[in-house]
Amino acid sequence: MSDDAREPSRPGRGPGMLVVYTGDGKGKTTAALGLAARAVGRGLSVGVMQFIKGKWSTGERTFFVGLDGVEFLVMGLGFTWDSDDISRDSAAARAAWETSSAWIREGAHDVVVLDELTYAINYGFLDEESVRRVLLDRADEVDVVVTGRSAPASLIEAADLVTEMRAVKHPFVEGRRARPGIDY
Repeated sequence: MSDDAREPSRPGRGPGMLVVYTGDGKGKTTAALGLAARAVGRGLSVGVMQFIKGKWSTGERTFFVGLDGVEFLVMGLGFTWDSDDISRDSAAARAAWETSSAWIREGAHDVVVLDELTYAINYGFLDEESVRRVLLDRADEVDVVVTGRSAPASLIEAADLVTEMRAVKHPFVEGRRARPGIDY
């Protein structure tokens, strides 16, 4: 469906957008979940799918789970560099994509956040072109937010809004550990 063909069915919403937060800097998930919080505050329904995170209990998951209008799923099994079974990680990514793509096509949520989707594409767990097609053929008013480093050029080209986070300084480099409430 072309961008010109998108007509809002609810006054004030307008056609949905594809938003990409990428880059090597911190803040991609934070930006996406800030957008999700704004949407919930406006009475929109939100679906969050986390493709990689899974082992840590995060503050954002604690906050969003149980809120009316929010479906928050963590399908990832943890960071792939810690994996002892990449085939299991790949299967988890495919299952997460199956659920996510149904949300997107059916308009199950006004806003769909696909946290760390770029990793699933870049590791070859998901076919880039198939993902791009679903993102472009989303239900009319669905906004989709994709996060992760090294967003493929095809997603950047397809997106309505792209922000690249750039690492300037990070305490981890100095040996400081991640802190609850700030980093997770």
